[in-house]
Parts: sequence; C-alpha cells; structure tokens
Amino acid sequence: MSDRLMSVEEYQRLIGIGHLTPDDKVELIENRIVCKATHIPQHAGTIGIVRDALNLVAFTDWGTRCRLTVVFSDSQTAPDISVVRACPQHYMTRYPTATDTGLIIEIAPAALIRDQRDKARIYARGNIVCYWIVNLDDRRIEVHTQPSGPCDSPAYASVVDYAIGETVPLVLDGLLDAVAVGQVAPGRCSRPPRSSATCSADRRVRALRRWGYSFRPSCSWP
Repeated sequence: MSDRLMSVEEYQRLIGIGHLTPDDKVELIENRIVCKATHIPQHAGTIGIVRDALNLVAFTDWGTRCRLTVVFSDSQTAPDISVVRACPQHYMTRYPTATDTGLIIEIAPAALIRDQRDKARIYARGNIVCYWIVNLDDRRIEVHTQPSGPCDSPAYASVVDYAIGETVPLVLDGLLDAVAVGQVAPGRCSRPPRSSATCSADRRVRALRRWGYSFRPSCSWP
C-alpha cells in the first residue's frame, strides 16, 4: 500500500461528502491526517480566558476565533485561538488563510511537543507573523516571531518566553498593546493518564487507508 499524501483540496472534499466529520477529531498536518490531542477542562477553560483577554484589546479591524479552521498550503488546522481580519462576510464562503491571520495561539500542555515543532513549522512556513504557545505546566507564554516563510526548514527566528509578572507585546497592523501572562496562564492542574488508543480505527479511517492515504494516530511523528 502506498503512503499517499493528501492535499488540502482532497481533505476538504472528504469533509464535504461526510467521510470525515467533527466527531473524528482530526486535522490535516503537512498533508497527513493527524489525530487532535485529547483536551482536559483546564485547556478549554484557558481558551475562554485568553479569548476574553484579547477581546479587551481594542483592535477594531481584527476578531478572535476559537478552534475554527485556518487553511495553509499543506495543512488545515483548527488553532485554539486565531486572530483574523474582522470581516465575517469573507468567511461565509471560505476559510481564513495565513494572509488573513495576524496571530495564532495554541494552548498546551497536552500537545506541547507538537505545538512547538509541527505547528510552529506550519505557521512559520505560512508566514504567520506571531505565534503564541500558552504553556500551562510552566505558566509561561512562548512567543514565536520572524517567520522564515516557505523554505526547506521553516522556523521562527525569534522565540521568547514570558513568565508570570511579565506582559506579552501584541502588535497588529503596527498598533501595540500588551497582555499579562498571569492573566491568561492559570495555575497547573493534574493531567489525566494518556490513553494509547488516541484515535479509533473507525470505518472512515479504514476507508482512508484503503484509498492509500497516510493517517497517523499520534500527535507527532519522527
């Protein structure tokens, strides 16, 4: 069987005809279908806290979206939070792309390695100018800036950690504001034990494999 990569167009077609549904909890990462990480209540709660903090920052031309699709050349992800140009009518017929997006935020710990490695690579390739990882375990925000854009080894040239007591600068269209780390990084809570069966091989997954597409149930790959 071939290890066939899947284009964004093919992935969207499978969603459109119902072979992939929201119940499958997957996303397209560098032309491969990958299972989303299992979330704990602290993760969902932090999304709301970060969203509310961003909504207090009055950038009138931008709006926040939570766990909604952003499309890249080789990926279709659903970031925990994306800050996109505030023109909802544009997104009635298409998903936001990297050119619409000024900031992406992922909440960790559950998928910290994937967020630091795989997602950072995707967002740097897509020229997302600013990418935050809210690290719940260490109560800090990792701020990635200066993306490389498309290249053989896409990455962010600058990665700065902000700890409790510090504020993170937020720049959109040259306008500057700041968000306090303590405002968006709640205290640590215990994680549930990880399950080895992070994604069941249901009928849709089996069908994808029969068709020769690559599917990886883990959060990252070598």
